[in-house]
Amino acid sequence: MAAPVNLNRFRKEKARAEKKARASENAVKFGRTKAEKTLDKAREDKAVRHLDQHKRDDGADT
Repeated sequence: MAAPVNLNRFRKEKARAEKKARASENAVKFGRTKAEKTLDKAREDKAVRHLDQHKRDDGADT
């Protein structure tokens, strides 16, 4: 006779595997690394500083 199988463990392992697969798909679809996020933030900040440095000062207070 075969050893009894714990169906709860089997069900939970299957759910974990499906969840991990779904997470991997979402990471590929939506995710960016922390390095990519910080690089984009740094570039954005540099662009803002660059534009602020080139603002014209007409001398008139409005």
